Amino acid sequence: MGFRESRDGGAITGVVDAHTHIFSPEVVRGRDAFVGRDLWFEQLYADPRALLVTGEDLVRSMDKAGIDRAVVCGFPWHDPGICREHNDYLAEACGASGGRLVWLATVSPGEGAPAGAEVQRAVSLGASGVGELNADAQRFDLMRPANVGPVVDACVALDLPLMLHATEPVGHVYRGKGTATPDRLLAFLAAYPDLRVVAAHWGGGLPFYELMPEVAAVAARVTYDSAASTYLYRFPVFRTVIDLVGAERVMFGSDFPVLRQDRFLRRVLDLGLSEEDAAALLSGTAHRVYRIPPFPAGAAA
Repeated sequence: MGFRESRDGGAITGVVDAHTHIFSPEVVRGRDAFVGRDLWFEQLYADPRALLVTGEDLVRSMDKAGIDRAVVCGFPWHDPGICREHNDYLAEACGASGGRLVWLATVSPGEGAPAGAEVQRAVSLGASGVGELNADAQRFDLMRPANVGPVVDACVALDLPLMLHATEPVGHVYRGKGTATPDRLLAFLAAYPDLRVVAAHWGGGLPFYELMPEVAAVAARVTYDSAASTYLYRFPVFRTVIDLVGAERVMFGSDFPVLRQDRFLRRVLDLGLSEEDAAALLSGTAHRVYRIPPFPAGAAA
């Protein structure tokens, strides 16, 4: 399905939000138990005002915003057991969505070979990729990524994209910022040139460095998403990155529930991008990167 927007104020159709997060009802209702089990979850969600949502909450938000499909990312749990539980929930929630939700598996890379096996298990359950992995949360080193090898090998063998959390080397401090800066991402990319990577949060600014030919060569297989843009950049970042790397390497992603989907999408639509660039940003790139299938027969588009 291609992106289109009615010019007379009608419904927006075909939009894919390529970066969202959901949790099982058990995690949403019992966050305190998980705060004590995972340091990164504690950093982000110990404050009860930090929103946690289920798959049903996400679909309601999509309906309000006029978003057809969403890519649901896993959370970067350090405990492999919680990763597997989360994958089971994502498979269930996305399976119940009538094709509106597709999902990425979460694994703990430091687990080694069992993490690679969990990627394969998740794919058998319907996962379209892996991520959002986070070097700080899951305690692996992007500069020396050998321990991520089994996960990468599984992704390459299955031709799956791997989403990595990325962060800016400058600017303000915020919860969950971490240290996955462009220099570290480049070391990881150089180590695994056959891997398809999605660099979340504009790759921490990596596309700006693609003005350097040697950086552009290493990053050629990277796609960038716009998750949490409102907290990070002024909105001209969309036009700037599209001009630098092409709309076919940029995806609209809100990081919902960090950002409200309806407001964020409206601000992107108000940028006045060309029809071709908007179609890639809001739909085409995500469909290609995650190989999002058509809606099942009889499902509402």
